[in-house]
Parts: sequence; C-alpha cells; structure tokens
Amino acid sequence: MKKFIISGFSDEISSNTTEQFTHLNRLGIEWFEPRGIDGKNISELTLEEAKAIKKKMDDFNIRASSLGSPIGKISITDPIEPHLEKLKHVIKITKILDAKNIRIFSFYIPDGDSPVKWRDEVMERMEKMVVIAENEGVKLLHENESKIYGESPENCLDLFKTINSPFLGCVFDPANFTYNGYESYPYAFELLKDYIDYYHIKDAKMRGDIVPAGMGDGGIDKILAEISKTERPYFLSLEPHLGKFEGLKELEADDRLENLPDAGAGTFGIAFNALNKILNSL
Repeated sequence: MKKFIISGFSDEISSNTTEQFTHLNRLGIEWFEPRGIDGKNISELTLEEAKAIKKKMDDFNIRASSLGSPIGKISITDPIEPHLEKLKHVIKITKILDAKNIRIFSFYIPDGDSPVKWRDEVMERMEKMVVIAENEGVKLLHENESKIYGESPENCLDLFKTINSPFLGCVFDPANFTYNGYESYPYAFELLKDYIDYYHIKDAKMRGDIVPAGMGDGGIDKILAEISKTERPYFLSLEPHLGKFEGLKELEADDRLENLPDAGAGTFGIAFNALNKILNSL
C-alpha cells in the first residue's frame, strides 16, 4: 500500500455523484469520503440508496475511505437516544459502502459555557457511541471542530485518553485548529500523534482564511514530512473549503465562509495540486 492514500470530500466538486466520480477518475483519485450524495447528507440515505451508490462506486472504481458523517454534531443538550439510532443507521451504510471508518464529532457546547461543565456528559455519550461501533466492528474517527468539546488539542487528548478504545481514533484537521487559534504544528500534532489515524488536508491562516495546503499556518508540509518517515500508510482526505458548495451552511458553526466563490472542480483541483506539490517535495 502507498505511504499516503489520497481521498477527498468530492461533494466540493459537485453535489452530483456522477460528476464527483468522473472528476476523481480524471485526477487519478481512487477514494472518496462520502458526505454530500446527490443532494442528501450521507446519513440521510436509505439502505437502497446506499446500495445504488455502491454500484456507482464500483462502476467508477471508487472506494470509500471513511464516511463523512455528522454524528456528534448536535448540541450536548439535545437528546442522545435518537442520535444513537442515527449512528446505527450510518453504520449500516458504512458496511454497504465497504468502509471501515466513520468521522464523528464531540457535541456543540452552549455559547458561554466552559467545555469543562459538560465534560462528563460528553464522555458518557462518546462511550455509548464507541460501544455501538465496537459491537459492529467499525472505527469512529473524531474530528477537531469549532465549538464542540474537542475543539482544542487538550480536549481531544482528553477524549482519546478517557475513552481509551481501539474503536475511537483521531481525524487530524490542521485548519480547524489554526482557524480557531490553536497551534497545529508542532503543538497539537505532538500532543495527539499517538491517536491520529487519518488526516484532513485543509489549511488556514491563524484565526483567518482557509487556504490551499502549505499556504497557511497548519504546518501540513512539516506534518507530512514527519509521518512520511514512518512505515504506516495514512489517508489524506482533501477538504478544500476554498469555495461554497451545497451543504456548507449545515457544516459550519459560523458564517466566516459565506463570502467564498462557488466551489467546483476548479477549487478541488487547486487543493489537489497543492497537496501534490508538498508530496513531491518530500
């Protein structure tokens, strides 16, 4: 297996999966992280729709690296039981698509509250989710994200150490750290590297704009240089966020990305080329 395996959120190319897969084929990318599927979030697909997408994936020789699910992207004050049922449904979709990983989050914290106030509730909910995943033989990958418990590197580490399960790993998103004022490299990377299973390739200026990989403060070039020395292969999943796309408003907790131009094959290509520039320099 290649040291780095490129995947991506191809809904940033188009909401139409035929257009997504056609462009992935054109770029030579064999994997994707399903999130927006023909106007629906991946978690909203029926099992029959999931089977139809799997057939299309096979037709285009595309595989799923991880499901870009919204699991855990609710308020910590929202009821958890319906969300656990949603997780069970997402796991069924994961298996239909022959994937092994599901991206998750650690719940939005109410404005003005310290995450510490909600720590025990977060851990209790995460434990329930991980038990479900373990019983089904899939792995949950927690992504650091704005305004959730795991926004900071320290809280991410707290999650992984407290849950302490091989069925919970880390999706490391450099831009989401720098976007919120945390040092992605070396601080967050060194803190979390023992738990990192998967990388989102998205870069940002410190508390500023999203930019192509290597043009921000995420330290992506340094991170890739460091992990290239290891034997383990990693997925590098392109999440450009260089333009607006269907479903963006539902993904972001604030409006800082509202003034972007439209996303598409062009912005996805910019992100792909930026990543390849870094990889070719290693």
